[in-house]
Amino acid sequence: MIKQQTLADYAAAYPYQTQSAHGGGHFVALRLNDFTEENVKATTIYSRKDFYKISLLTGDASYFYNDKKYTIAPGEFALIFTNSEIPYRWEIHSGGCDGYACMFTEDFLPIHTYLRPSDWAVFGAESQSVFMLTNEEKERFETLFLKMIEEQDSAYQNKYDLLFLYVLECIHGALKLQPEIQSRTHTAATRLTDSFKMLLAGQFPLATPMQQIMLHTPQAFANKLLVHTNYLNRALKTVTGKTTSQLITERIMQEARALLLHSNWSISQISYCLGFDEPTHFAKAFKKHTGQIPSALRNAV
Repeated sequence: MIKQQTLADYAAAYPYQTQSAHGGGHFVALRLNDFTEENVKATTIYSRKDFYKISLLTGDASYFYNDKKYTIAPGEFALIFTNSEIPYRWEIHSGGCDGYACMFTEDFLPIHTYLRPSDWAVFGAESQSVFMLTNEEKERFETLFLKMIEEQDSAYQNKYDLLFLYVLECIHGALKLQPEIQSRTHTAATRLTDSFKMLLAGQFPLATPMQQIMLHTPQAFANKLLVHTNYLNRALKTVTGKTTSQLITERIMQEARALLLHSNWSISQISYCLGFDEPTHFAKAFKKHTGQIPSALRNAV
């Protein structure tokens, strides 16, 4: 069985903890030579992570991802994107590797955006995710990683918004290296998916405990988009790999985490705002999705 590694596994292996973002997600940027021996061993395990990772490295190593092998020779520079679904591993040769990496969980993304990491081609299973760089390109991306490392330890109140922008700049910088992967066949399924995501995102963030989301079931979204629920589900599954219910639940639970961690609203108020008939229904759904009851998350802060 393929092992799943979490960001906490890595946090235990290097000298500083991952950072908690405003929505409850985590982000960390670091230099590869900060990795301990335990961390290096973790990268050699063929496993699926629960986080997304962007690496900028040079050295002598082989990278195994999506049934492909990539070799980075000494003196070469590579920018590599890995997602949370496809297993991968590293084989470090003599001399090791040097460079940078940033890792983040999906809920690190700002709660007001409908984008998810899987929406960017560089994290897709069928798109280019390994980019060999020139010295000039390497220096440009290295500047971004150095900004991330500096910013994550700052006291700036909105630093996670800024870190998100650095991640975006890194992603778009990679997309510009291969313009053809930017082109996305704008089929009926992708247009419907974009409309669905905009409807879903438009309900958040919730500003007051009197506000309630109106669309929280597949049928409600299908009615609003004037399509059958089965057609909507097929389109979303084709484009995102997830069902309508999964996408709705993930976004609602992301908002639930943010409200539990960063508001003084009661659990009953949060339950109402997120469209649940009873707080007990909300608690059951939250535990199913996160593994803990709402009060446990709130009391842990």
